Amino acid sequence: MATAAIELESELIEEVGETALDPLEFARRFYPWGQGELEQAVGPRKWQAEILGFVRDHLQNPATRFQPCQVAVASGKGIGKSALIAMFINWAMSTCGDCKVVVTANTGTQLATKTVPEVAKWTRLSFNRHWWEVKATSITARQKGHEREWRTDFIPWSAENQEAFSGLHNKDKRMLVIFDEASGIDDVIWNNTQGTFTDENTEIIFLAFGNPTQANGSFRECFGKNAHRWKTYRIDSRTVEGTNHAEQNRQVADHGEDSYHVRIWIRGEFPLVGTDQFIQPDHIEAARHAKVVGHEEMPKILACDVARYGADQTVIGYRQGRKAVILEKLRGKSTVFVAERVIYWQQEEKTDATVIDGDGLGSGTVDQIKARGFTCFEFHGGGTANDEKKYRNRRSEVWGLMRDWFVGGPEIPNDPELAEQLVAPLYSYNSKGQIELETKDEMKERVPSLGSPDCGDMLAMTFAVTIAPKFKAPPPEMYYPGERDTGWMA
Repeated sequence: MATAAIELESELIEEVGETALDPLEFARRFYPWGQGELEQAVGPRKWQAEILGFVRDHLQNPATRFQPCQVAVASGKGIGKSALIAMFINWAMSTCGDCKVVVTANTGTQLATKTVPEVAKWTRLSFNRHWWEVKATSITARQKGHEREWRTDFIPWSAENQEAFSGLHNKDKRMLVIFDEASGIDDVIWNNTQGTFTDENTEIIFLAFGNPTQANGSFRECFGKNAHRWKTYRIDSRTVEGTNHAEQNRQVADHGEDSYHVRIWIRGEFPLVGTDQFIQPDHIEAARHAKVVGHEEMPKILACDVARYGADQTVIGYRQGRKAVILEKLRGKSTVFVAERVIYWQQEEKTDATVIDGDGLGSGTVDQIKARGFTCFEFHGGGTANDEKKYRNRRSEVWGLMRDWFVGGPEIPNDPELAEQLVAPLYSYNSKGQIELETKDEMKERVPSLGSPDCGDMLAMTFAVTIAPKFKAPPPEMYYPGERDTGWMA
């Protein structure tokens, strides 16, 4: 190799090395943006840059660098996820010697005809493409003696052949695992893969991408009961630059905003579950996009559903007339900490009443709030309903009142987690003709991926108390001097 070529190669190696912990900077610097096939692009798309930046921040933080970095992306079609997969692979391989990458997809066909060609294309576009040998089932380093250790393997999964996902180790180096169209990958592969993330001093990155086609399964659980372990993104393809917005809008017009097709393939949201939902999905979807007025003078009722255990979360929010707001979601916090946050929001929002779930750990939060001299109403879902002819218990009753509220056209946060929890519980009539909402445990057993409906229960508890509307004094009566005089002209 000529001296000039050697110097250029040395400069490239040095520049690539500068991005060892920064995949976003790598993607920006080592592709020919604005030229040739990338003529219309100035860099990674906004959503791609956000995820690349999240991984960068994870690796650059000494406290998290050697902890598994797990990212799950549920999206509509055509947003460029395969391009992002390719950027991650090229960065991971280029900036860490003997890096190991494993990629699988929902089917062997998806892997062979879509994922691999797209990765190969982006590898060919990169400035360091000459470092790699790209084959149908692998990408390997051309550096002699490193072909077996420094590589990316595209492996179709099989529940009967799990060994490829049971022995994923690369101690003291870097390991990148990518699931493409992750909804269709069997739970056993997920479990085996995550069970290997035990190496010390190892950069472990697990990325899961897909259209959210399944209401259950491990991919769905990334956004439900296991959300505290994952950084999750839900991407509506209509918000992504470079996609065909006109066609997307035509599909919405054809199928309807809340249709199965639009939810999954455009909005990037999981299908709604259950056939006997207590609250109608169309009411929930309408409320997510509503903007109400005239609620400002209504009482503001704060509620807190306190996490019971494990993957459950504490949710604090309020309802003011026809508008509901989620203020905070917390995990793994003590009753003292939760009480402090409730008191903070009582003062910050100037609430008129506060309702706390008094069952389980919630009783400790109630005690802490009262000990500090603040007031709250203690809610017990298993207690007797005020209208016991109609409802089995208080939890069924407050959900029933919330259901009636939805008919009137309220506004709720445009939060997919809240929407899925509101539509999830089923109901029945018992032998006494009372409405009986299924319990949290029953719902979690029926739909394990959802976890506890903490957001839904928080909102329902705002209906546990009735507060009179605020009295608004009439404006002072005004008249001009002499208008009411009874002087000499009377």
